[in-house]
Amino acid sequence: MNFNFSERMQSIRASEIRELLKLTEKPDIISFAGGLPAPELFPLKEIEEIASKVIIKQGQGALQYSTTEGYNLLRQIICEQRIKPGATKPTPDNILITSGSQQALDFTGKLFINKGDVIICESPSYLGAINAFKAYEPTFIEVPMDEDGIIIEKLEEILEKYPKAKFIYTIPDYQNPSGITLAVERRKKLVSLAEKYHIPIIEDSPYSELALEGEVYPSIKSFDKNGYVIQLGTFSKTFCPGFRIGWIYAEEEVLQKYILIKQGADLQCSTLDQRIVAHYMEKYCLDTHINKIIEVYKKRRNIMIDSMIKFFPKDIKFTHSKGGLFTWVELKEHMNSAELLKEALEVNVAFVPGASFFPNGGKHNYFRLNYSNMSEDKIAEGIERLGNLLKKYY
Repeated sequence: MNFNFSERMQSIRASEIRELLKLTEKPDIISFAGGLPAPELFPLKEIEEIASKVIIKQGQGALQYSTTEGYNLLRQIICEQRIKPGATKPTPDNILITSGSQQALDFTGKLFINKGDVIICESPSYLGAINAFKAYEPTFIEVPMDEDGIIIEKLEEILEKYPKAKFIYTIPDYQNPSGITLAVERRKKLVSLAEKYHIPIIEDSPYSELALEGEVYPSIKSFDKNGYVIQLGTFSKTFCPGFRIGWIYAEEEVLQKYILIKQGADLQCSTLDQRIVAHYMEKYCLDTHINKIIEVYKKRRNIMIDSMIKFFPKDIKFTHSKGGLFTWVELKEHMNSAELLKEALEVNVAFVPGASFFPNGGKHNYFRLNYSNMSEDKIAEGIERLGNLLKKYY
């Protein structure tokens, strides 16, 4: 067909992760590719009970259109239960329910980015955010990280060079893909820079509640007194991703613009799903459920790390994440993880090559491993297979 598509479509590519996830349908593949939660931990009986009650007692309302902002009880529960205490106290008027945090990322691109605008992100950064922002044709400026997260001095150099940059995008907790956590002092300095340069911070926080060890740090938003931080949250990693329930937490003036964008995109999130999630939170303690998740993920993380130490060549570097879902592997500079993946698939192991996590390309000698979705025995077996492949190159 000879359709005259927009220029924007030229910059949109298939998500490498979503394409790799198709491989998980093959029963013999050991997949470390997606950021999938462990499905055996979904609270099916409790959800069945709540869903039934919502349909029986609230059926007409639950199946009807509702407000764009979202179900008020759910927004109230998010304020009371899921947002860490900070400089200001949120109300439901600060919360917009979105279709996962991925929709919030797309809306952020639509709200802030004109073609050619500079946006600042960590290097590497979340592939889903890169793809969402790329649709609006920005210029990406990458800030290097060390073991304590984004390097503040490098960030300030970039802000001095690009004072009209539209926003700073960061995943401060157990970052995707690196697993790195931003140090507390750097969080404070990040807010100070936002105020100094009048630039918003987009704080993407899907993993902040999945602390597997160590201290849980306060959010960047908790240091924000003047509304420079827009925080994105989601239930996808701590509850059930299939509900597609996330949220944006921002000052009312900013949130109203997001609401207008959502009205034009899909009017609202599912009324039924919002009510099921809200009434689950009302009756059951999500923190108790999260603790069960943490117990399983910590065991799987430890098995993956121990297996990497045992089976990987000693020269290979990888992160020991203290939470979240991922570890990040660095190979010798000349190696290409996309080529390695082809060999790995021949022995039925999948991972995500690292180049796509760098918005400006390059850096092919990295890959990301997920430890949340596979069973302990498959993790050990898959890492051993990968280790045998890697030994050919070391």
